[in-house]
Amino acid sequence: MSITEPPVFGSASTATTNDQTRRTNLSLILSLVHHRGTLTRAELARATGLNRSTVATLTSQLSDLELLYETAPGTSTNVGRPSPRVHANPSTAALAINPEIDAITIGLVGLGGKVIKRIRYETQHVPSSQEVANIAAAVIEGMRSELDTSYRIVGIGIAVPGLVRADDGVVTYAPHLSWNDEPIAEMVARATGYPVWASNDASLGAGGEIIFGAGQGAMDLVYLNGGASGVGGGVISNGSLRTGVDGYAGELGHTLVNSEGVLCHCGAIGCLETEVSRQRLLDVVGLDGGDSEELEAALAASTDPAVLAEIERQLDFLAITLRNAVNVFNPQKIVLGGFLATLFALAPDRLTGIVLTEALDGPAQGVTITRAQLGSDLLMIGAAELAFSGVLADPAGLPLRRMAQL
Repeated sequence: MSITEPPVFGSASTATTNDQTRRTNLSLILSLVHHRGTLTRAELARATGLNRSTVATLTSQLSDLELLYETAPGTSTNVGRPSPRVHANPSTAALAINPEIDAITIGLVGLGGKVIKRIRYETQHVPSSQEVANIAAAVIEGMRSELDTSYRIVGIGIAVPGLVRADDGVVTYAPHLSWNDEPIAEMVARATGYPVWASNDASLGAGGEIIFGAGQGAMDLVYLNGGASGVGGGVISNGSLRTGVDGYAGELGHTLVNSEGVLCHCGAIGCLETEVSRQRLLDVVGLDGGDSEELEAALAASTDPAVLAEIERQLDFLAITLRNAVNVFNPQKIVLGGFLATLFALAPDRLTGIVLTEALDGPAQGVTITRAQLGSDLLMIGAAELAFSGVLADPAGLPLRRMAQL
C-alpha cells in the first residue's frame, strides 16, 4: 500500500452513478460524525439536506462497516418521533507518532478524535530517524494483542518538527533532530507493516485545533506550536491549510524578532526560535525535562523574579511574530499550543495587549488569541487525521474487521 497518498479502499472504475452517490453520502455522514461528535439522525438530515430515510439507510450501512453505532434517542421537546443518536465507533482507530529531541510519543486515536492511549518514551539523546522507527515499532508491538483484539488500525500518522515533503513523507530538514532527507514514512511503514503518512507537526496541530479544538468555526486561523524542537506554525485561510508548493509553509518560528540576536540553525540572525525557547524556561525553573503540564505548573508556582522576567521577555518576542501574523494573514483566531500556550496562560493580557496595540488597526480588531484546547493530545489527534483521511473519503471500501473471527 502507498505510504504517501491517502488510502483508497476499493475501486470506483466500474461504479454506477448511484453507487458513486452512495459513497459520497457515506463519506459525508461519517465525516460529520467524526468531526462534530455525536449527532442525531435528524441533525444529520438537516446538516446534509438528505431526507431521514436516506440518512437512516446510510447510518445503518456505516454501522455494518463498524464505523458508526447508534443509541436510543434522548429526551426531546421536539414534536414527532425522537431520533436515534449516532456516534463514531472508536474501535476503528489510527496510530500517531511525534518524535522530539528528548522523547518519542506514540498514541492510539479512535474514530471521533478521542485519544485512547498515549505513551511518552523518553530518550537519552536526540533520536535518529531509524531509532524513531525502531522504538515506535517496539511500542506498537507491545500493544499488538490489544490492537488485534479490540481495534481495526487504518494506518499511522507522524507529526514531525521539521520540513516534510507532502508527496512522499520525506523529512527534508528537521534541524533540531539533525535529520536531512530522511524517508521517515517509508521507514516506519517497513518497521510496523502499517501504511504511514507524515507531515509537519504544527500544520497538523492547526488542523486538529480547527476541527476538534479552539479553532472550531474559524475559517482563518494561525496556529503556533512550541515544543522541545522549537516553534512551528500552521496557517488556515478560508478553511484550507496553506501548504505552499512542497508542503513547507507556516515556518513562523523563523520570522525575525531580534535584528541584534544570535545565529539560528537556519542561518539567519534573531529568529523567533532563538529567543522563545522551551529550554530557557526549563532552565530558569530548574527542570531537566518533562511535558508542558509539568513546565506550566513549575512556572506558575514560582515567585522568583528571574522567572517572571524570562516569561515577560519571551512573551515580548512572541508578540512580534503574532503582530506580523495578524498583519499578513488577517486571521480570525490565533491559537497557541505547547509551551507557547503555557506562556500565554501565565500573562494573557500582556501578550494580547502588545499584539493588538502594535498590529494594524483593521486586522487587529477582528482577531482573538487563545490557547489550544487539546493540550498534550493535540499532535496525536492531528497526526491521526492523516491516517483517517482515506477512510473518511471512501468508507464503503474499508474491509470489515470481523471481531468474531479474531
